[in-house]
Amino acid sequence: MAGHSKWANIQHRKGRQDEKRGRIFTRIIKEVTVAAKLGGADPTTNPRLRLAMDKASDANMAKDKVQEAIKRGSGQLEGVDYEEIRYEGYGIGGAAVIVDCLTDNRIRTVAEVRHAFSKFGGNLGTDGSVAFIFSHCGQMVFAPGCSEDQIMELAIEAGAEDVLTDEDGAVEVITGPNDLTSVRLALEAAGLKPEVAEVTMRPTTQTELQGDDGVRMQKLLDALEGLDDVQEVYTNAVIL
Repeated sequence: MAGHSKWANIQHRKGRQDEKRGRIFTRIIKEVTVAAKLGGADPTTNPRLRLAMDKASDANMAKDKVQEAIKRGSGQLEGVDYEEIRYEGYGIGGAAVIVDCLTDNRIRTVAEVRHAFSKFGGNLGTDGSVAFIFSHCGQMVFAPGCSEDQIMELAIEAGAEDVLTDEDGAVEVITGPNDLTSVRLALEAAGLKPEVAEVTMRPTTQTELQGDDGVRMQKLLDALEGLDDVQEVYTNAVIL
């Protein structure tokens, strides 16, 4: 079955993230803090914290920074009280965009998000305006050339919901949000390490953009991702 992920887009996104490593560290620390606040300091009983710690490990973040964030979140140290907010909107060509934020100032955040949408040709929508075309799930993507049969056998046995093959040859494993870690560990134990492993909002339809439209859409995504309060940006745009 053909997958929705585009390998070139994934590699491009990873490249942009590598350029913004300092900002990524800040976002991971926020996520660790909020995860510990909401679900407790024990990653064995807090799947969201476990995922945040895995993300910190993948980014080679110092363990003492992660532990400090856990202590702040669980109340052992004083820290900033962050609020989770989701914004939905439209980009170029009506492409759907979801923006997840962690903020200590809702008024500032909505003003910055709205400004980014309007400046780069998009529109901020209402709650629920585009979320219905996304699925909340765990997602792993393996590079082209990996054994689809081996990944499928191990992933399904470990509890994955689906295994898809992209037209580029990349293999995508879909799990429930709380099953990502266990399925990932099963695959890594067999020597299969994903290029991407995250809980995400995965689009069920796509909007393909190219030329000037693709350039404008990328500028909008970059502007949103560059905001300090933004944690994640999801879109169904595929930039060709």
